[in-house]
Amino acid sequence: MPKSSKTDTSSSTAGFSAVHPFPPIIYTDSKILILGSFPSLKSFENAFYYAHPRNQFWRLLGDIFQKPATTRQTKRWLLKSTGIALWDVIASCERKNSADSNLKACETNDILALLEEYPNIEAIGFTGKKAQSLFMRHFGKSIDLPTFLLPSPSPAYAALSYEEKLKRWSAILSKFL
Repeated sequence: MPKSSKTDTSSSTAGFSAVHPFPPIIYTDSKILILGSFPSLKSFENAFYYAHPRNQFWRLLGDIFQKPATTRQTKRWLLKSTGIALWDVIASCERKNSADSNLKACETNDILALLEEYPNIEAIGFTGKKAQSLFMRHFGKSIDLPTFLLPSPSPAYAALSYEEKLKRWSAILSKFL
């Protein structure tokens, strides 16, 4: 399985260097790969995906599948039981904070190797435009799977209410699961 390294917090003029701190969550029977851009500072702190308390990722999935996910164990079980895999497009970058707009000098994870190891993946979704853009730039011509963009679950994305995000996430995911 493609691996990520530990965090490097050396200073630079762009902020600080960061290396993706944890591996993908994926199973042999996963059908959909959902890709974010890069873990937030809170996710680094808690060593788990979408760990900011106001991020709506786990709440959205929990509500869609009627399987509350409040602990690491229940979050992993939710992914396993629904056929969803989770990773990020970016392997390392320069950053100042958690905002996608501040991610610079991005290096991508080896998504091709992941898909070779897990051939049951049938579609790829993105939790934001930065993840989608980087994926399309680096892998768009070499990966022939359907892709979709989900409304961002980030607390910084307030253009849609939670209810509208839930409605859109449910409609999109129902096409692939």
